Amino acid sequence: MKVKILFIAVIVFIMTFNSLSYAQETAGGPSNISAGIITGYNRGYGIQGNFTIRDFADEFPFELRFGVGYTFLDPGNAADARRIFINNATNGVPEKKGGSFDLRLDFLLPKSIFGINHSYIVFGPRFSTFKGNFKFIGGNEDFDVSSSQWGIGGGLENHFKMTRNLDLVVSAGLDYYFPSTLKGHDTAYSPDNVNVNPRNDNQNEDTPFTYKDADNAINQPKFMPRIMIGVNFNL
Repeated sequence: MKVKILFIAVIVFIMTFNSLSYAQETAGGPSNISAGIITGYNRGYGIQGNFTIRDFADEFPFELRFGVGYTFLDPGNAADARRIFINNATNGVPEKKGGSFDLRLDFLLPKSIFGINHSYIVFGPRFSTFKGNFKFIGGNEDFDVSSSQWGIGGGLENHFKMTRNLDLVVSAGLDYYFPSTLKGHDTAYSPDNVNVNPRNDNQNEDTPFTYKDADNAINQPKFMPRIMIGVNFNL
């Protein structure tokens, strides 16, 4: 599913980019479009592709940037995930992997920062799909826990001219994603605790697990600090 979403996003990116480039060439004016790639720390290793549109409306103070990215994340506590979403068994050697696919829209406000003129204040909405996989070798368990979340984020960016059409980009910021339903196997835990097939906690008098328990066990995106570096190519 994630591959299909990424494929669709790339196709939309290419079609939008081609139409904007053609319109700009037809108008005969300077390009107002740039494309970039940025990578680094995003509560894990992350990489993002984006394109930016400038001066598309009179007196509109912001540049607009559309981005798509993927971050490799620690999915959480394997033993707790098994108890909360599957059963209370403890056999097997745990293996885990996780990641988050995100889409983002940024508003970029040009502003001198730390005496650097080519700098921006950045903010905007985000959307993320998270999936963590937990496997217990010798324990006959292999399951995913997933969620989809909306969020908001902001930060600061400095752009340094390298050549006429190429900029070095240094970015720092913080994204926040709102609580969302966590789904795994045949179980789901929601922020309002209207849960589906919750498991019982055998370490607490078989009290059913809650959303708080699931959220503590699973590292779905929440606060996502980011420090990244990349390049922008002015088209």
